Amino acid sequence: MATLEAPLVATPAPRSRRRPDWVVLSTGTVIALLVLMAVFAPLLAPDNPDYANILATNQGPSAAHLLGTDSFGRDLLSRLIYGVRLSLLGPALIILIATLVGTVLAILSAWYGGWFDRVVSRAADILFAFPGLIFAMLAVAMFGPGLVAPVVALSISYTPYLMRVIRAEALRQRNLPYVAACYVGGLSVRTICTRHILRNVMPLLVVQAALSFGYALVDLAAVSYLGLGVQPPTPEWGVMVSTGQSAILAGHPQESLLAGLMIVITVVAFNLLGDRLASRQKGTVRP
Repeated sequence: MATLEAPLVATPAPRSRRRPDWVVLSTGTVIALLVLMAVFAPLLAPDNPDYANILATNQGPSAAHLLGTDSFGRDLLSRLIYGVRLSLLGPALIILIATLVGTVLAILSAWYGGWFDRVVSRAADILFAFPGLIFAMLAVAMFGPGLVAPVVALSISYTPYLMRVIRAEALRQRNLPYVAACYVGGLSVRTICTRHILRNVMPLLVVQAALSFGYALVDLAAVSYLGLGVQPPTPEWGVMVSTGQSAILAGHPQESLLAGLMIVITVVAFNLLGDRLASRQKGTVRP
């Protein structure tokens, strides 16, 4: 007696659910909150950051001052919120200038090679010999304290670091077959460099910019801490660490402690984000 067999039905393979990357989400959230604080500081700050009240110096947290006051009676929460602006603007300018200059020099060096590559590489080696902080101090000694001189000096100091990493990747892309095919196809050097090589080195560029941002923030805060960068009473985290140092011995460490904590949180967020982006680029993201 013939038996009826059920037709074979192909069952679709279960879709692999990609788990969210909590490191990227958390660090991205922290960075986004910092940017929002910088943009909407006038709306978020409960008080004028420069208003001094000598009758309310070095107070602890209260309803009137959620994080307390400094040695001049200024609201610490307001100064921390307003301090985000310069504390992020300075490193952002440093990384932007260093990235633009370093990328252009790296791609041109990888493409043309020869004497141009040797001159650029030797200039980078010379800049490697000068630490960023020493370079910033020399710039401040020549042009005076402020934000502009340290930003320009640190931008020059960070350029060879970014340039060397991008040059290695651009040189690898330069020797790939698709570049030769584009050149034989009649595309100009400018088109090949901007539309193809630059696009392929862009992921590495983003990773290096994220990793370098934290170091630039620490260097600029150190310059302000030494009194060579942003000057008091302008709210900036490095300045707040310096001005709050005198109150530590009196038992009021909140200004230096809170400003230092903001620096640490920001640097850790950018470093973790850059590290995770680098792991993603290599395809070795840890669960």
